[in-house]
Amino acid sequence: MLKITDLQKTFNPGTVNAKTALSGFDLTLENGDFVTVIGGNGAGKSTMLNAVAGVWRPDYGTIEIDGVDVTNMPEHKRAAFLGRVFQDPMKGTAPDMEIAENLSIAARRGTKRRLKWGCTRREREAYKELLAQLDLGLETRLSTKVGLLSGGQRQAVTLLMATLQKPKLLLLDEHTAALDPKTAAKVLEITDKLVSENHLTTLMVTHNMHDAIAYGNRLIMMHEGRIVVDISGDAKKKLTIEELLDLFQAGSGSEFTGDKQILSKKR
Repeated sequence: MLKITDLQKTFNPGTVNAKTALSGFDLTLENGDFVTVIGGNGAGKSTMLNAVAGVWRPDYGTIEIDGVDVTNMPEHKRAAFLGRVFQDPMKGTAPDMEIAENLSIAARRGTKRRLKWGCTRREREAYKELLAQLDLGLETRLSTKVGLLSGGQRQAVTLLMATLQKPKLLLLDEHTAALDPKTAAKVLEITDKLVSENHLTTLMVTHNMHDAIAYGNRLIMMHEGRIVVDISGDAKKKLTIEELLDLFQAGSGSEFTGDKQILSKKR
């Protein structure tokens, strides 16, 4: 479903501020893979995710989604393949519009717009059923403006919007980092449910080692723009944080120094 080959990206090339963010990065995801991505500051996690999303083009290499080469495809066209949830709960929704209106926009993504009601009665009933599954009481608040919701509620709505059209690839960019631990756990529970039920191929960047191990069927750890740990299946299920750190040291030749990740080793 996703194939990244020899991806390279350097910011501010030819200057004293030159920074190589991706260095020959390779990654292949099969249909239905749920891959968690972790690494220290500057490891290249967000650069990789933004390259897939089309925020910027790589200096070298290719990106294919479901067999289509999207390397040079503009971001707005590439969006037809993707669903994305950002770290900031304020992104990904229209805060001055109702929950139902936001969901209607997501439901019409990639279709031609016509002059007709933006949200039908039938659609509102369908949205109520979807929201009820979140167990957040939002099914009775369809007319509430999204900007009035809490961070966790808003991320849950954003997740619904991102998965409503069942994208070929779901990108989660530290989407629980700005939430308190209890709310983050609830949003992750919802994430796991939506990914599993819709069989979505997913890349989840996280700063939390516990979450990286607990969720998904595969874990990759990045360092200096490349993958140094790639573990899946039963080996991932049995993995401990201490073992993950040992694998990182063996693969990178250095100790892990990510402050946020070290602080979040325990829930």
